[in-house]
Amino acid sequence: MAQLTDRVSPNQNIIDIAKQQWETTKRNTIPTEIVQLPSAGKIYPKTSPLSSGQLEMRYMTAYDEDILTNASFLREGIVLDKLLTSLIVTPNVLVDDIAQVDKDALIIQSRILSYGPDYPVLVTDPSTGVELKRTVDLTKIKHLPFTLESNDLGEFEYEINNNTKIKFVFLSVKQTNSISEDKTISNLLQGMIRQVGEKRAQADIEHFIRYEFMARDAKTFRSYVQSNTPGIDTNIEFEGELGGTFNSRFQFGSDFFWF
Repeated sequence: MAQLTDRVSPNQNIIDIAKQQWETTKRNTIPTEIVQLPSAGKIYPKTSPLSSGQLEMRYMTAYDEDILTNASFLREGIVLDKLLTSLIVTPNVLVDDIAQVDKDALIIQSRILSYGPDYPVLVTDPSTGVELKRTVDLTKIKHLPFTLESNDLGEFEYEINNNTKIKFVFLSVKQTNSISEDKTISNLLQGMIRQVGEKRAQADIEHFIRYEFMARDAKTFRSYVQSNTPGIDTNIEFEGELGGTFNSRFQFGSDFFWF
């Protein structure tokens, strides 16, 4: 039996490789677009393909729609991750390595490439309280200004009370998801801070957060990060019921691809 397995396995490997090569060849015929990242790639190490500030994504086909209706993916809340994994063409890019601020932009772009830029939404006119049906042109969504400069490791510098300098990063999707619900703030800081003064050891960073990083200073730091976080501006201007205009934000989830 072992000898039979030995004879079959190499042939099966050849078949699998041939199928993969054929699949790659066919996928290369699908049109693609270059997508600009809100972070401009500054938040990633220079060794990452994400540091270029852009990704190549292909258009979605009818076959990809199976991802959007996959019951297991829907149940686990990973539909959009699976879709992006399928659509991203740039080599050596994992969805888990992408920061949430860039992931949102990729989701919007994949919606545009899949079904076009028009997205119907329900918004409430603040002057009348009436819920209105409106359409968002997704191509008009802008990136938030991002002016911070990073080093080759994708780290940014921040000074606490003109005294202690720290270096921090913006977290990837995987790092964000790993934050404990019981220690949200301390885990967040431990994930973001990569250097305190001249010290980079995790034990030194944890010691600083536990015994030296005063709550008021930590709050000021988090506010600084939040106000300087790259991303997309979902604050859209809509026509009101009586002819005027108002601004409102919209959110998207797995149903973002159905209309």
